[in-house]
Order: sequence, then C-alpha cells, then structure tokens
Amino acid sequence: MFDVSFNVFDDARGGDPDYTSPTLRRYHKVLWSKPLPCGKSFILSDDKPGAYLYHQSELGEFFLGSDAITHSYKHQKKKRWLTSQIPEVVQDLFDQGSTIGAYIIFPNRQVNRKNTINQARGVIRRIDDRFDLTLECIRRHYLNEPSPLSDTLMRYADFFKLFESFEEYVRFFLLEDLVDHHGRIRFWLPFDDFQTAPGFEGVEGYLVYKERVCEFVKARNRRITGYAETH
Repeated sequence: MFDVSFNVFDDARGGDPDYTSPTLRRYHKVLWSKPLPCGKSFILSDDKPGAYLYHQSELGEFFLGSDAITHSYKHQKKKRWLTSQIPEVVQDLFDQGSTIGAYIIFPNRQVNRKNTINQARGVIRRIDDRFDLTLECIRRHYLNEPSPLSDTLMRYADFFKLFESFEEYVRFFLLEDLVDHHGRIRFWLPFDDFQTAPGFEGVEGYLVYKERVCEFVKARNRRITGYAETH
C-alpha cells in the first residue's frame, strides 16, 4: 500500500503536492487514521467539501492539510547565491524531500484570519520553514515555554491536546529519528536558542544540512514502512 520511494510530484499534475497529489493525500489519510493516546480513534475523511482531510467526533472538529517537512530552498530567491553554486545537490535534496517521509499534517483552517502553522513557519524568520526548529517549538508548547511559534500553536491547542504530550505527538507521527533519547531535538544545524534567523555558512553548511535532512527522511520512510507492515 505504501511506496516510500514514490515521488509525490509524479501525480501532482504540475501543482503543489500538498494540494494536488492524490497519492500523498491517501497516504496521509491512512497513516494518521489511528488510535490516539487516550484510546479513541482519530479517523480522517477526505470527502468533506472544501477540506483536504477532516475529523469530527466527540474529540472535536479538525480541518487538516499537508505540509512538507523538508526544504531544499531551491526556489527561495534569498538563497539563490548559495543554491546556484550546487544545483545538483539542491535537486537531490528536493527529490528526496518529495516522498511521504518528508510530509506531515497540521490544522489548516485559519483562526481569526491569522496565519496557520504552515504559513507561520514559512514567514517567521527565526523558523525559515525548518522542521527541526518547528518541532522544537512544538516541544516547548507542551512545556508551556515560549517560542517563535507560541501564538500560532496556541491557536491550535485543541489539536495538540489530542496527543497529550510531546513524546506521544512524536510517536504518533513517527518522528522519533528527529528526537534523541532525552527528548531533545536532533537539530540539523547548530542551534542558538532562536537568537538569530537560521542560515547557511556557505556550501559546507548546506551540505551538512542536506545530509542530515536526507538521513531523517530515509529513517522516517523506514518507520512508515514498518508501521504499514504491522498495521
């Protein structure tokens, strides 16, 4: 049922796979329709008009959308000075980030016309669409600690309450390979506690980033395969 080597751009019809790939949508629906820590089932449907994925039960009502975990910065103008030097490396990261292991779901309905999680992590400079930094914000959310995404995550507190703790959130979405045995994030690049906007110190920095991101995607794809085989 799950081909973790499938490139979700292959059936995206030239659009953004987060919206137009039926395979990615089906994979999300099947993978994340499962019991929550409380024992109740979080069943997702894809037939709600206007919704990518949808859940409604005594747990609440949730509109959910797909979001990419990895970012090659291939199309980001501000990093063209770097990516133009190593186009083949950038393309390889882009391709490896186009499998199911590089995607997750978040609530995607705006609250009070403010940014969703997907939107906020892309526009807040101290996150810069980095998922390792996003996951650190989620970890802090469960501890009631501040982060650049505090306000955004609080708007979707009901969603995060479903998983009860950071450890269970990580387990539910098969993110264990981005967290060490102490529950700390395995950052892809040195972390300065959100003091500055993340970036790359030249080609070498990007190569380190690319290697660690790809290692994570491969590891998560293995987890997804193992989960699918046993469930």
